[in-house]
Amino acid sequence: MARQGQGTPGEVFAAFLKLGLTSFGGPIAHLGFFRDELVIRRKWLSDPAYADLVALCQFLPGPASSQAGFALGLMRAGWLGALAAFAGFTLPSALIMVVFAMTAASLSGPVAEGALHGLKLVAVAIVAQAVWGMARTLCPDPARAGIAVGAVAVLAFLPGSFGMVGAIALGALAGLALRRGAAPPAGGHVPMPVGYGAAAAGLGAFAALLLLLPLVAGASGILAVFDGFYRAGALVFGGGHVVLPLLQAEVAAAGRVSADAFLAGYGAAQAVPGPLFTFAAYLGAVPETGPNGLAGGAIALVAVFLPGFLILIAVLPFWDRFRTMAAVQSLMRGANAAVVGILGAALYSPVFTSAVGDMRDFCLALLCFVALVAWKAPPWLAVLLAAAGGIGLGLAG
Repeated sequence: MARQGQGTPGEVFAAFLKLGLTSFGGPIAHLGFFRDELVIRRKWLSDPAYADLVALCQFLPGPASSQAGFALGLMRAGWLGALAAFAGFTLPSALIMVVFAMTAASLSGPVAEGALHGLKLVAVAIVAQAVWGMARTLCPDPARAGIAVGAVAVLAFLPGSFGMVGAIALGALAGLALRRGAAPPAGGHVPMPVGYGAAAAGLGAFAALLLLLPLVAGASGILAVFDGFYRAGALVFGGGHVVLPLLQAEVAAAGRVSADAFLAGYGAAQAVPGPLFTFAAYLGAVPETGPNGLAGGAIALVAVFLPGFLILIAVLPFWDRFRTMAAVQSLMRGANAAVVGILGAALYSPVFTSAVGDMRDFCLALLCFVALVAWKAPPWLAVLLAAAGGIGLGLAG
């Protein structure tokens, strides 16, 4: 049984700051760190209750590990605890990414340029690993593999955010028609201090921002930036890496960030602890025109995380019922299969086409991929390998 409401926001912040400084390896690894620290060591809740919370966060759009942290903070110390968990887990990597954004442009010379090129190449390996792992998990049968290929075809003819939304919607409908799989087994109930009124407010805010922000985005640069990052955060199904094509469509394709700077930042994001979504802080800070710098990073960071937290709040009181509905599970299986196709399309463009210029580049990217998949190297080590390799290629001419 969860020990609800027995902590303080300060306690929650300290626990998640420790996790934000030490949790390397992506969302699945983060959930493992959470379990070790909060379930096993601190005993904030039981293992079955934690498993049920993780299932909920993986079911919803948004960053699963950050949503789980937000919910754990909410359970432990109320709404201030939820904000404390978000701040503690997110700020370390977000600040690192903003500093990198504000200093990357000043880096010059063959060593610095080679290292930045290596960061672009490691992004190829990281995304390829994500596609490989997600395809094995989310497309284990011919029908869902076909949904993934269909999503690639949709993006081939309709690139951009509208194509991604259409691919996810078609995938969800195909999943419902195929009705693959059964509802998940029952887990432990997670008591949360969220009533129906708060849930309705969360859903209303989520929908209102998603629908109304595009109508007012032209009024100011701040609203335009907030709208792009909010829409990207609202459509992320299937894991943190899926934010890559969504942010590319909303930010890089709009011309605020060059393809080279985009991929260099994505590669650097693999070397820092904490949530991968803090890549948004880099993208908000790096443009030459405002809003940029620290303010732009803060706007992007809040915007990309906000929809995931709002939809989590909206669903928390109803999760026990939703989780047993086979139709809902079928919709999500189809949507997740389409997400694999979306990420696969992003692996080709912009990731591969922007980073790999010749056979030497391809060889280094392949080496990083093998290190991640076959040798089980942690992502930060692959980043160091790619940076060293990029420097070597740069010095060799």
